[in-house]
Amino acid sequence: MPQANKHRIRALLKSIETGDPEPISVVNEAKYIQHNPQTHEGSEGLAALFQRLSKTSPRVNIVRAFEDGDFVFAHTEYDFATRRIGFELFRFEEGQAVEHWDNIQPRLGPNPSGRSMVDGPTEASDHALTETNRSLARSFVETVLIGGAVNRIAEFIPEQGYIEHNPRLTDGRASLMSALEEAEDGQRVIDYHHLHRVVAEGNFVLCVSEGAYAGQHCAFFDLFRAEVGQFVEHWDTTEKISPRSEWKNNNGKF
Repeated sequence: MPQANKHRIRALLKSIETGDPEPISVVNEAKYIQHNPQTHEGSEGLAALFQRLSKTSPRVNIVRAFEDGDFVFAHTEYDFATRRIGFELFRFEEGQAVEHWDNIQPRLGPNPSGRSMVDGPTEASDHALTETNRSLARSFVETVLIGGAVNRIAEFIPEQGYIEHNPRLTDGRASLMSALEEAEDGQRVIDYHHLHRVVAEGNFVLCVSEGAYAGQHCAFFDLFRAEVGQFVEHWDTTEKISPRSEWKNNNGKF
């Protein structure tokens, strides 16, 4: 039986640490589209790049990985001299990865509730509810995060039992509501503008959005865990998007 694509991506990401060239065969480098604006496209083969990186003694931990049709999404932590948390998203075509997006920020925390940015459940369940949970996430982002209807948050987040891994927030719906209502000079501090993609496996859903945080153009990657028709746990990364003049490829962040 062929290995699941999410396991192949786990091996690929781990090879940054080991330098093993074999897992890189999962990538079709001739067709590979790189959406990290800070990465030169085609300037160095992945095998050579990962071999070079492995000599710097990096640490790579793939915390959780999920699969959604032609997409694999992974939640990762890296230590390349500094500790960072990321989400990696790959698109497959004819059995190989041909496109990649990511969103990485410094590891912060634990938050006031004692949560790290990565702890919590790692395996998907309720696979029959994948499409229901995808729709729920899309509605939450479009209605509450983009539309600003914070008064409707109870439709998506329970009053009790909500677990928050954002390093600035605490558990519970009230903390999230307060953060979403915060404004400076009439502008929302957390200001979502556009939802680009929603990928899901079972009770885990990743939303890829664009907007601004404290006035800076940012990408928001939000991972939700659903339970009984609401979201009971949340992880995220927020990354500033550099000005286009500083991009090292022309593929765009999204």
